[in-house]
Amino acid sequence: MPKRDAIFPADRHALYDLHQYSAAIRHGDLLFISGQVGSREDGSPEPVFEDQVRRAFANLRAVLAAAGASFDDVIDVTSFHTDPQAQFDTVLAVRAEEIGDPPYPSWTAIGVTWLAGFDFEIKVIARVLAAAAASTSGAQG
Repeated sequence: MPKRDAIFPADRHALYDLHQYSAAIRHGDLLFISGQVGSREDGSPEPVFEDQVRRAFANLRAVLAAAGASFDDVIDVTSFHTDPQAQFDTVLAVRAEEIGDPPYPSWTAIGVTWLAGFDFEIKVIARVLAAAAASTSGAQG
């Protein structure tokens, strides 16, 4: 079995080291991105919910870019929400700006009771062609 190919963005936030996980793992043409939250560089959450969602998407975008990918390469999304009914309109508005035009990736939204001080988390699976993956081989952490 091949060794895990870990991907980290250039400006990785403190949570990766604090909680000992990789931002993403590439396996063949698939990129499995860990849940991204609206954390500042020091790992603390953005206090305003919309800003937290925007930062979570920005953190996700940075991990995708580190792997030579973009939101166009995302095939599956899972999002976690501490208060889905109150938060969903905000998430949908930010999502519309970030994800772009159809066809959309598949998406599952899950209501949860705890996200370690955060109120929103987003994780994705993307397809990254081998040529793009080879050009980012120095992005490991």
